[in-house]
Amino acid sequence: MPLKVLIVGAGVAGPALAGLLQGSDPTRNITVLERSPSLRTAGQQIDLKNQAVPILKKMGVFETLKAHCVNETGLEVMNADNQVIAQFGVSPSGQRGRTLTSEYEIIRGDVVKVLYEASLKQNERLQKEVANKGALKYEFGNSVELLSQDEHGVDVTFSNGNKERYDLVVAADGQSSRTRRLAFGTEENDAAFKSLGVYAAYYSIPRVEGEGSLAKAYIAVGGRMVFTRNSDRPMTQVLLFTMKDMDKMRAAYNESLEIQKQAVAENFKDAGWQTSRLLSGMASAQDFYSHEMGQIKVQQLYKGRVVLIGDAGYCPTPFTGLGVTGCVIGAYVLSGELTRHGNDVAGALKGYNEIMRDPLAEIQQFSRTTMGFFFPTSQLGLWGLRSALWVASRLERYAYWGKTKDDPSWSPPEYPELNLKSDSSL
Repeated sequence: MPLKVLIVGAGVAGPALAGLLQGSDPTRNITVLERSPSLRTAGQQIDLKNQAVPILKKMGVFETLKAHCVNETGLEVMNADNQVIAQFGVSPSGQRGRTLTSEYEIIRGDVVKVLYEASLKQNERLQKEVANKGALKYEFGNSVELLSQDEHGVDVTFSNGNKERYDLVVAADGQSSRTRRLAFGTEENDAAFKSLGVYAAYYSIPRVEGEGSLAKAYIAVGGRMVFTRNSDRPMTQVLLFTMKDMDKMRAAYNESLEIQKQAVAENFKDAGWQTSRLLSGMASAQDFYSHEMGQIKVQQLYKGRVVLIGDAGYCPTPFTGLGVTGCVIGAYVLSGELTRHGNDVAGALKGYNEIMRDPLAEIQQFSRTTMGFFFPTSQLGLWGLRSALWVASRLERYAYWGKTKDDPSWSPPEYPELNLKSDSSL
């Protein structure tokens, strides 16, 4: 019998996996569940890099995504008097962690929309061409309330009161995955979150005259960091990171958005540079989002017939720039293993879990011990960091000389079973 699959989350990983699963076997019945009332197309800038690029090319969506790239030409590091103390350019897509700006920078919402629309276009085509076909559908404004599973499937109770049984449930609902908690239990779920000791807030404000294509960074005493990114868009993205008063920030996270905004404003009120303007704009921002930054690490990526993908299973933190890469790799490998193993779901999940070990070791490479250096608490520490950034900016021009090979050492396996062609819809 064709697999009946529930994918929880219509972000990046969910639609990518849905399209790959249906394209390789049109008889499957796939539901993508999203708790928001509509597709969430808000969000900050994200990178397409490393192994994600060749996989997206195989999926046939890379050129469409590339057309949505923003025009960010590098990063300026500013001081409190708005003077440039260091400047960095654009890093090639295959190089890790050289600069903030990658070769392919795209607004998150554009990536989500492209993958979503490509999967629907493919579904429409398959409905016309394939006999004994299954279906791909998106369901918005609903969520999972309960999971109960045995060795043959998962019984799901939804927030609207409906109940349904699936052969497989895929948690693609982000770092704070509710599906992971339901399937793995509270203790294992809580242990999976490895905090960086940094609280982050993201939102957008109207762009002001004179803002160009360079991102700007400002580092303030007290363990605080500010970024602005506007590229060629009418809105300026604001990213605030702090290691100051973490207990207060954690407490605010469980409160309303208004209280979260107040906590962020209090934290950054004396930071200097342009923070007064940025905080003033935060008050009316409609896309405000905040959270404690961390990585997600689990011993095994599945529990019975519930499997984790993307940030729900292996969030690498935004500081790595490899969140989308993890989502794309995960969607590709999971769909490949499910297609290769047919109805042997247990065998497919075991293969997925084993194959993902090496790429996850790469994308989650991150030193927590050096975080303090980038969040100085004293004027001396700030001077040291600014001096290091000045030297690094002068040496950046030599960083890629002689580079004939990308940094990533892991290469995605080939899955001819997926029937991928570079000119396919997905």
